[in-house]
Amino acid sequence: MTAGTIILLLLIGLTAGFMSGMVGIGGGVVIVPMLVYFLAFDQKMAQGTTLFMFMFPIGILGVINYYKKGCIDIKTALIIMSTFFIGAYFGSKAALKFDQDTLKKIFGIFLALVSLKLIIGK
Repeated sequence: MTAGTIILLLLIGLTAGFMSGMVGIGGGVVIVPMLVYFLAFDQKMAQGTTLFMFMFPIGILGVINYYKKGCIDIKTALIIMSTFFIGAYFGSKAALKFDQDTLKKIFGIFLALVSLKLIIGK
């Protein structure tokens, strides 16, 4: 791995962490497209790498800040967390059954729908 690649990966992490802390988006919305387009990862490798990254407590410093301000619903977070790993397991199994082009389209449609919902509102 070159120094340039390492610097790019550090910038991707910084960008994803910033956006996650700022607007609460999942790192995959930032990281997956950046790995695909800036580092030529295939869609499956980008998704798998991003999920691996989530295994560690990467968001702890952001969580501390939100917790100090009373901006965390712990009960809700624990409920979501209790099934996230199951969803990730089955989601990865499903993703591995699709070809690259189909998977990219599914990902793009998902992002477009979320974007439209945010733009249009309620």
